[in-house]
Amino acid sequence: MKPIYITLFALIALVSCNNNETKEAYKQKSVGNINALQILITDELWNDSVGEEIRNYFAAPTEGLPQVEPLFSIHQMDPSTFSGFIKSNRLFLHVTIGQEDKFTLVTNEYARPQTGAIITAKTKQGLIKLIAENQEEIIKAYIKSEIKERQRRTAISPLSIDSLKERFGLTIKMPSAYRIAHKGDDFYWIRKDLKKTGSTNILIYEVPLNSISSDSTALGEILTIRDSIGGYHLPVEDNGRFGTDYSYSPNFYITELDGNLTYKTKGVWDVKGEFMAGPFLNYAVKDEKNNRYLIIEGFTFSPAERKRNLQFELESIIKSAKIID
Repeated sequence: MKPIYITLFALIALVSCNNNETKEAYKQKSVGNINALQILITDELWNDSVGEEIRNYFAAPTEGLPQVEPLFSIHQMDPSTFSGFIKSNRLFLHVTIGQEDKFTLVTNEYARPQTGAIITAKTKQGLIKLIAENQEEIIKAYIKSEIKERQRRTAISPLSIDSLKERFGLTIKMPSAYRIAHKGDDFYWIRKDLKKTGSTNILIYEVPLNSISSDSTALGEILTIRDSIGGYHLPVEDNGRFGTDYSYSPNFYITELDGNLTYKTKGVWDVKGEFMAGPFLNYAVKDEKNNRYLIIEGFTFSPAERKRNLQFELESIIKSAKIID
């Protein structure tokens, strides 16, 4: 190939890359409350079995809450009105009758950052089938996107707790609205007071590695640990005691945090003998290098507010945790 053609192709490639970058840079900034989902679908489909299938998954009750709150706050609109500023919603789901059966996940399609799912099918039955087959992947993508957005908001004004590095070999990112309520050699309690009443809270402590023996017994052992340590350290009035409300069945998962095997538990806490309760989210991180389980728990006391997004903020904080050498 002659040098002049090589140079020409290089210039074309460079211009193309610059154009793509420019298009990305000029996309409008996305907007929306955390876990707010825009549903683009005609009224006819929304009020029929297709809409019902969407609601079954995307408005399903959020796990681990004492009251029913939907997984996403959904808003339906006709696709024909989806233009201009309305395209800047951070999460969207577009469902329509089309020429083919197809599902696509898209990123930053109309705004930045943005996560969308587009489902087309020739028939209503085809739409229902694609929604059912792909809802889990879509929900995971939405949650991943919203965790990232929540962490971005936290980074605007973060709280620095250097002593966590010294005591637990841990870094964790949380908003500056939080404060240390208790700091000891073996237990940290960090909280944020809510505007109306109540608080969101982070507990951090560690237990020996052999405290949790196996996957099959992990849930019971984790609940025993949290009842013992939380009950001992958290002050309550009179003769009450902070612990687990066993009338709610906890949700239990095996996952990872910072590359470490982790047991994740969602449940409801209460104070025995008092009218106090709320959701908790417990991460037990297996840290074999330091011969321990590092426990990071988030819980909410908020009798006057909905709790889904409060717990979601706590989960985004916990997922920012890094174990350092």
